[in-house]
Amino acid sequence: MASAVPPRALVLLLVLTLVWGTNWPLFPIVMREMSVWTFRGVSMPAAGLLLLAIAHLRGQSLRVPRQHWGPVAAATFSYLVVWNVASGYSAILIPSGQSAVLGFTMPLWAALISWAVLGERLGRRLWLAVALGAVGVALLMARSIGAYAQAPLGLALGLLSGFGWAVGTLIIKRARIDVPATVLTGWQLLLASLPVIAGAFALGDGHWAWPPWTTILLVAYIVVMPMGLGNVTWFSIVGLLPANLAGLSSILVPVVAMISGALVHGEPLGPLQWLAMACCGGALALALFKPAAKSA
Repeated sequence: MASAVPPRALVLLLVLTLVWGTNWPLFPIVMREMSVWTFRGVSMPAAGLLLLAIAHLRGQSLRVPRQHWGPVAAATFSYLVVWNVASGYSAILIPSGQSAVLGFTMPLWAALISWAVLGERLGRRLWLAVALGAVGVALLMARSIGAYAQAPLGLALGLLSGFGWAVGTLIIKRARIDVPATVLTGWQLLLASLPVIAGAFALGDGHWAWPPWTTILLVAYIVVMPMGLGNVTWFSIVGLLPANLAGLSSILVPVVAMISGALVHGEPLGPLQWLAMACCGGALALALFKPAAKSA
């Protein structure tokens, strides 16, 4: 087998899978003390300012060319605003591992949008990867049909988060924004935080008391690792790979989220889930690797 992607993308993929996958079980813990809007309204600008500060210390220009602000704003709303709010509420309404699975239907949405709307051709291996990923997602969702029936809004918000993420990723990819990933991510997080902060004041639970130190430490971790490092890693992957391939590269994140949810919250993890994880792993292998060309 020969790698179909740059080695750097594989390293970034490993980082992304671990950082984002282990993050999902933390959401319900943090949101016992604050609303989704308050949590996002605090963590998003903090992560954005941190990334821009790091970019400045590294000597990177913080300027985004004027012609790119339209696509950046559209992608920010589709991905960071829709994703952060919808996925946060979904993780409260249904088990965190299942919420992760729904959110990470993004690769399927991205492939379908690329094919149906943007006219991109998908090879047989990529179609097979999409199909195998869809089977894996369906298997992971199967055991929670009852939970979805009791909390249909959690199901809808989980799917919405994945769709919004796919649309935002495709916008960024097609805009070809020549800005360092750290700078782009920092500005997107700050831009997305504006409507989220407004939502925190208008729709938050009004609970502004100082949270316990354990919650503060968890929020700090989420700001630095999943939101900061994770988003920079994601946009770096998007810059290295085609949009539909970049989408499929994230399909192992819900696998790690399921295992993390089982360890932290005791969420079920049996043969069906392991079979689904094998399907996700097979989809990723099909998408990222191709047979070596035969010598003449």
